[in-house]
Amino acid sequence: MDLKKEMRSFNKYQTFHDQTLKTLKDLQSKNRNIITAFERPFSPDRFEKQYKVDFTSLKIAKIKRAKDEEGFSVYEVNTTSHISSPVNFYDFLDALNKGDWIIGVNFPIKFRREGDMIRSSFTMKVYANNRDKNATASKSSAK
Repeated sequence: MDLKKEMRSFNKYQTFHDQTLKTLKDLQSKNRNIITAFERPFSPDRFEKQYKVDFTSLKIAKIKRAKDEEGFSVYEVNTTSHISSPVNFYDFLDALNKGDWIIGVNFPIKFRREGDMIRSSFTMKVYANNRDKNATASKSSAK
């Protein structure tokens, strides 16, 4: 009798485990790009190469380690660019959502007309997992 009771309990937990594992695997599959983006260290050179197509010129001016947020390393990146149309900037923002890193563009975004071009300057926050090699290097150099 006790064995049957234990087996029912075991089967109940086994079913719960199997359902939870399936949900986990489904979420990991659907969000693979986001998960890998948190693991990928930020590369300013690669960022410029990848997104330069949306701009006439793109410069990453300064990267500094910001305060960590909920287990993630946060870097602030100052960016200036020249674009021919605001549409290019919005295309860039759309591409960021599908990109290799988790990036938030901070407001205000400054636009200034320079002849036929528009100069934009803005700050981005790049989020990375705390196991990021840059995070470790920043902590040891701060000591």
